[in-house]
Amino acid sequence: MDHNPHMKIGPYHLSNQVILAPMAGVTDRPFRTLCLRMGAGMAVSEMVTSNKQLWHTRKTRLRLDHSGEQIPRSVQIAGTDPVQMAEAAKYNVDHGAQIIDINMGCPAKKVCNVMAGSALMKNEALVGKILTAVVNAVDVPVTLKTRTGWDTENKNAVTIAQIAESSGIQAIAVHGRTRSCTYLGDVDYETIKAVKSAVTIPVIANGDIVSAIKAAEVLRSTGADGIMVGRAAQGNPWIFKEIAHYLQYGEQLLPPTMAEIQNVLINHLENLYDFYGDYMGVRIARKHIGWYCRHRPNTDSFRKQIVQVESMTEQLDRVTEFFRDSTGGSLAA
Repeated sequence: MDHNPHMKIGPYHLSNQVILAPMAGVTDRPFRTLCLRMGAGMAVSEMVTSNKQLWHTRKTRLRLDHSGEQIPRSVQIAGTDPVQMAEAAKYNVDHGAQIIDINMGCPAKKVCNVMAGSALMKNEALVGKILTAVVNAVDVPVTLKTRTGWDTENKNAVTIAQIAESSGIQAIAVHGRTRSCTYLGDVDYETIKAVKSAVTIPVIANGDIVSAIKAAEVLRSTGADGIMVGRAAQGNPWIFKEIAHYLQYGEQLLPPTMAEIQNVLINHLENLYDFYGDYMGVRIARKHIGWYCRHRPNTDSFRKQIVQVESMTEQLDRVTEFFRDSTGGSLAA
């Protein structure tokens, strides 16, 4: 198939062009490690604040833990102050980041209330200042995640991309919705195509890429260099392998068996407990268990039960029971 399987960001050659999108509260180290093992070419970490006061909290320390992760390690930062953002970039590079990703793609209220995330797109001069400050502060590649614009009347992604390229940004990911659309409505791939035509740096398409066939269509229609998968990877880390295989060979892989889903989920849970400790691990695991099991029969009652479970052993037992019940007692693949 006609595509460029080897994407390059700065000096880094990615193994393929399928990237895990940064998602707050989701793309922690256990999930990034899993998606990389399942075939993602790169996994971007959840956002690290540019607010210095929060750098020494346990939450930020865990977000900065990249031990054992494969190269390149990309860390996303967000904020509105060019000086703070430059400092945050340096701080993360000192803690192992090999690519700094700037978030102007997040529509979340708590990010946008302080004019960060996609709200920043409204202020093009400030965007230029932030990007230049961060690029000049570190000697690693800096990338940008953005949306198509502020709202449907103000789609300025092409201008932002041109500002980014002239500031020294080395790749740009565009989520095909405006900030006002949050995650609703159809994705506008036309604007992503326009961004691709307007710059020479790699462009990564993001938004509703839920299958291998959709990924191939989006690459074809936008001319983008890569694909970024976010919510479709929740409870479905196989999507990376499926997309990469389809792009390379033009054939679809069979979906994972129940046994494989159970094995991957149990391994994911054990990694969460190791990483966060029992108390936090069990709580963070709940949403992941819900995602893995959402397309199975009897999921609703199971999900209601699983959020009440307080211990690791009981959580693992309940998951094992759920899979046994939904396969009629046997888990032979």
